[in-house]
Amino acid sequence: MASSVQRSAITIGLSLAAAGGVVGMAATHGLWLAMTGGVLAIGWLLLLNLLAARRPAVLPPVPVVAEERETILHRMLLDASPAPLLSVDGATVRALNRAARRLFDTDDRVLPAPPPLLDGQSSHVRHAGRNWRADRVDVGARSVVALIDVESEEHTAEARASAEMIQVLGHEMLNGLVPIVSLAECGIAAIETQDDDPTLLPEILTTLARRAEGLQRFTQAYRSLARLPPPMKQPVHLVELIDDLARLFASRWPEAVLTVTVPPDLCAAIDRDQLNQAIWALLQNGVEAASGTKPEVALVVGCREGALTIDISDNGPGIPAEQATAIFRPFATTKATGTGIGLTLARQIARGHGGTLDLLATVPATFRLRLPGGERSGATGDTGLALRPDTLA
Repeated sequence: MASSVQRSAITIGLSLAAAGGVVGMAATHGLWLAMTGGVLAIGWLLLLNLLAARRPAVLPPVPVVAEERETILHRMLLDASPAPLLSVDGATVRALNRAARRLFDTDDRVLPAPPPLLDGQSSHVRHAGRNWRADRVDVGARSVVALIDVESEEHTAEARASAEMIQVLGHEMLNGLVPIVSLAECGIAAIETQDDDPTLLPEILTTLARRAEGLQRFTQAYRSLARLPPPMKQPVHLVELIDDLARLFASRWPEAVLTVTVPPDLCAAIDRDQLNQAIWALLQNGVEAASGTKPEVALVVGCREGALTIDISDNGPGIPAEQATAIFRPFATTKATGTGIGLTLARQIARGHGGTLDLLATVPATFRLRLPGGERSGATGDTGLALRPDTLA
């Protein structure tokens, strides 16, 4: 089908031919007026033709192939990612988006390629004075690597933790100081008015001392959390450590039942004092959680994939789902007399050993303390016993 430009050129050409014919016929027959009109028509048509020739040609739109449109869309999406994205193919590393090109100052290939990027097992890269976590996704023979700024994540987490800590500290200190100030004012007022009740002032002072003691316990708990030293790891037989804890448990809570399962040959390189403190905090948490009934706490020690695991569960009502993420926060507690530091301190000790403390189940509440380095010396069989007050030697 002819375009508009082609149709216009054909029309002008036919009109010129017709006008030329009219001028020729008019000149032959002496029709000077008609000949003059034909000459004017030819001039007008030539002028139109000249204007059309000078007009810029309008090119038809070039159709975009679907594959090209997808490629453009993918590039736009990649450039929108704030994380540097790289393609690793053998020894060749290429920048996939704007963040990667800016980081490595390149338009395409990264030269020289950082060795950790070429190592498929490496998960961290040091570049431009910063530490990056390398998250890899294999795509056929190639790998796509996303670099995550670890320092930025750590700073954000530290700022959030510091803000939460300051908020909790301010709340707890204010809650402790307000009644102390009020009681002190009451004591001063009792002295000034010389109240005839001889028991009033001692009662005020006793309550004041009790509140001050509670604030002191809170401060000491905070110091124990903030000043946790690095663990001094030494080989420890777990059956000995658990046996000591079981006896302490029976003397501290004679009405409770502690069921212990521990392999007699299990050893681990740990800080005995710190691990003792962490397990004790979990045992205390279990007893207090089941205080409405006869407390029953189960402690199961094992070794899985070269790691020491300690599971502690109780027969309490469990942990509400909305509180599952808050129980490890410092000073967060649902108990009237709790400091909210036991689980936090236990997790700090686990992390200091390179391990973890997690909530495995909410009903019944089950915690797992996992530390690296557990091993068995070769004996077989586990020991299971229920410890009550009458089992003490």
